[in-house]
Amino acid sequence: MVKLRGRDEYPIYFGATPELLLIAADLRKTMTDTEKILWNKLRNRQVAGFRFRRQHPIREFVVDFFCYEAMLVIEIDGDVHEEAYQKERDVERTKILRSLGLMELRFKNAAVLKNIESVIKKIESELEQFKLSIPFPRVGEGARGWGLIRII
Repeated sequence: MVKLRGRDEYPIYFGATPELLLIAADLRKTMTDTEKILWNKLRNRQVAGFRFRRQHPIREFVVDFFCYEAMLVIEIDGDVHEEAYQKERDVERTKILRSLGLMELRFKNAAVLKNIESVIKKIESELEQFKLSIPFPRVGEGARGWGLIRII
């Protein structure tokens, strides 16, 4: 785990190395135009009241956007993601993210550039589904038997 501000663990990084945190900081300074467009919509809790981080390190990856509260990763895919090698890497990355309990949404550059409102609506929809997940006590177990349910 990464040690920040005197803490031994920082769970939002899922074991990312200090070196990866530095790489992520550099990536925040050189975001693509498409990332900047989406970031302007996600920042400051503009989407369903959730906080997003940009160019966020998770394990050995730097994801484009991450909402820790909803455990949601958002990736914007450029043309390089159409190549066979990159497609294989993306599939493996998605498996690893899912194994960490994270959900991933992927959007193509063109979708962000041409129809940003549709992209935001899809993200809002996922976040609203997360909000509908409410804690409830299991019958006969009192406060110790709290679980999570998604109402559809």
